[in-house]
Amino acid sequence: MITYHIPDMSCGHCKATVEKTIHGLDPVARIEFDMPARKVAVESNADAAIVTAALAKVGFPASPA
Repeated sequence: MITYHIPDMSCGHCKATVEKTIHGLDPVARIEFDMPARKVAVESNADAAIVTAALAKVGFPASPA
């Protein structure tokens, strides 16, 4: 499981966009959100670099936490 810090993630719409983006890469990915800390933990078969690039493309730049 990889944890990402997504500083621009602050609401339910943000969460839905992040979730949709990750599930678009790996439909069975497991995602756990910590909204107050603006962190998301992802267990996925998708490469971390691809996940990071996809999140940046939809407006949510992420960095490893």
